[in-house]
Amino acid sequence: MEKVTTKRMALYSGRTHPALAREVAEHLGIELGNPNLVQFANGEIRARFGESIRGDDVFVMQTHCGHDAQSINDSIMEQLIMIDAAYRASAKRITAVCPFYGYARQDRKAEGREPITARLVADLFKTAGAKRMVSIDLHSGQIQGFFDGPVDHLTATPVLENYVRQHAQEPVIVAPDAGRIKVAERMAQHLSDRGSDLAFIYKRRPKGTTNIAEAREVMGDVEGRLCILTDDMIDSGGTICSAAEVLKARGATEVWAMATHAVLSGPAIERLGKSLISRVVLTNTLPIPAEKMSPKIEVLSIAPLIADALNAVFDDASVSEIFGGENQA
Repeated sequence: MEKVTTKRMALYSGRTHPALAREVAEHLGIELGNPNLVQFANGEIRARFGESIRGDDVFVMQTHCGHDAQSINDSIMEQLIMIDAAYRASAKRITAVCPFYGYARQDRKAEGREPITARLVADLFKTAGAKRMVSIDLHSGQIQGFFDGPVDHLTATPVLENYVRQHAQEPVIVAPDAGRIKVAERMAQHLSDRGSDLAFIYKRRPKGTTNIAEAREVMGDVEGRLCILTDDMIDSGGTICSAAEVLKARGATEVWAMATHAVLSGPAIERLGKSLISRVVLTNTLPIPAEKMSPKIEVLSIAPLIADALNAVFDDASVSEIFGGENQA
């Protein structure tokens, strides 16, 4: 007896950023599923899918951040619970889609007696039943090796580069620290037809501190040029605002900041508002509440890129080809 089976894609979202998930579903041409999430009075979360997902290729999407009364830890736990529910409902393959991967900065031991929490989070997803992971602009490429299974590492660079092509002439792409030089160099090469150059900031982080960084010097010619600082995230805004001050002091005519993840914690909005940065370009991997928006901020959608990647995963096609093979570092 021969039987032809059909593949079906199912996309579900947690509660931290449903708007992005709806946009991704729209680009995929499918309906966003309902995980029927319920939170009990004591804070426990339950998920129960409203339709059969037996044999389906299930994508469980959740960006890791706090929302309403919940914390980033709640958002991770909520995604784990949805994945476990899908596993026990006999889904054929489960992919954890994490536009912003929580605890990504805890990817190594910088000092003694510290955890490597990025690895712990990856282990939790594997234990819950995820066979594959999709994320965007991880803080470091090594996190891909923490997950015991395939990881599709997407990058928002094409979206940001397209914005620069439309709005800038002869920019200097600036890495705010040594860790971003490779990414900034690649962007500068892609924008060489716009007359772009490369520079980077020498940064020092005082020992024993967090969210504090001091920009010391600029390596590269920035005098009389538009400088575009590019980073994976803007958290408290200290690094990017300090870098802008150094660039202006070295003769830059204008400074923009571009980043994939708009964490914008603590004093970030106040710092950006008072800073020498004239334009802040972000993507919507994280929700930006209305109270954190400002005239300086522009938000670009990452949904088409995520949809293309999920479609490639579903079709067992190459995700790297979407980025010309430049999405792994």
